[in-house]
Amino acid sequence: MTGFRDFLTRFRPAASPGRAAPGGVPADRSAELRAELAPPLALLERAEAEARAVRERAADAAASRLREAEGQAGAIVAGARAQAPLIRARAAERVLRAAEGEAAALRAAAEREASAVRDRARTRTSVIAGRVVDLVLQDLAADGASPPVRVPQRAPGHGGFAEADP
Repeated sequence: MTGFRDFLTRFRPAASPGRAAPGGVPADRSAELRAELAPPLALLERAEAEARAVRERAADAAASRLREAEGQAGAIVAGARAQAPLIRARAAERVLRAAEGEAAALRAAAEREASAVRDRARTRTSVIAGRVVDLVLQDLAADGASPPVRVPQRAPGHGGFAEADP
């Protein structure tokens, strides 16, 4: 659709007032605009073609790099899967060594504690056994029975004889 300005340009004088000019055809503004814009539009079409070619080359390069990256990723994953059993074994070995060390430390602590309990029992057993024998003898004497003769007894855990002190 032509604009109002284009409509008014039809009525503009073709030449200066004066003598009659030869008959002319009204100016075709759209043809003039096409002629004026044809060279820049041709350049623009060439630029678009170049841009299209650049995009296609970039897409090809991107696809190639993607294929290379997928190949590298596959190789990395395959290598990791191949090393996984070895790494698991090393980790299990470290955990096992740590657990064995902890168990040895616990065992040593338990043995020290058991030895201390045995030593306390050794020192207390003869004294307590002597007290028990004395109490039994006192009970028998209180009941009127004749006191039995004290016989040396073996203390538990000892190879020798132990005398209980009254």
